[in-house]
Amino acid sequence: MKVFNGKNAANDYMSSHTLAFSTPELTLMRFSFWLADMVPDPNDKENTVPRIMTFVEEKDFEPVNIIDDDKYEPSGAVLQSTAVYGNASGGEGADGLFCSECGIKNSSTAKFCKDCGTNLN
Repeated sequence: MKVFNGKNAANDYMSSHTLAFSTPELTLMRFSFWLADMVPDPNDKENTVPRIMTFVEEKDFEPVNIIDDDKYEPSGAVLQSTAVYGNASGGEGADGLFCSECGIKNSSTAKFCKDCGTNLN
């Protein structure tokens, strides 16, 4: 995937230009004009390309694990014997929800079963 390395571009621009008295809008406008300047192509000196193309890099990103909000897998980090589990208000009064899979009583606002992770909605 080709990605624009804005940090390197900004560092190169700031190191070669004095901007001590410029307003942010003026600085941004000058930076955009600087990026659009035609410069010799690093790969082919006979051609010219916009300077922004010299800051485009080929990067390979790792796939990102997608968190599925509809599937909960208990990690065992919170034990069932604790008084507080997931919901600060407790909510396990007479109107609690029972899990259809394991039969454990959960708080009325629970989205997942605290024992087996089944979706309660």
